[in-house]
Amino acid sequence: MDFSADSSYLQVSTGSYKRQVYEVPSGKQLVDQAVIDRITWATWTSVLGDEVIGIWSRHAEKADVNCACVSHSGINLVTGDDFGMVKLFDFPCPEKFVRTCFCIVTTKNTVAIMVLYCFSRRHMMEISPTLNL
Repeated sequence: MDFSADSSYLQVSTGSYKRQVYEVPSGKQLVDQAVIDRITWATWTSVLGDEVIGIWSRHAEKADVNCACVSHSGINLVTGDDFGMVKLFDFPCPEKFVRTCFCIVTTKNTVAIMVLYCFSRRHMMEISPTLNL
């Protein structure tokens, strides 16, 4: 869930892999793509949207990329996926199948469920559950 820079809009990603934008405080869903394209977001944690099309590899399924977070400067995007990989991209990345700037493979049998930038702006964190496979 992300708020626009002026707190007038809220974006969410649904379980059916749809990005939805709502007006605040009315809660009215915004469907005009031209208006959505002009919104400046204060944060970005969605794996959906034209701004992040490039995070999806050629053979990725919808559920493969679990989380995303844009840096405070708005120029980098980090993602976590089902394969235990934490990938760094330039943001935005609207072109399909973009190569990653940097990739870290975490422990085997680990799924990255959340990635975020720390307030120091120099570090990033990954949160993963322990799997007993």
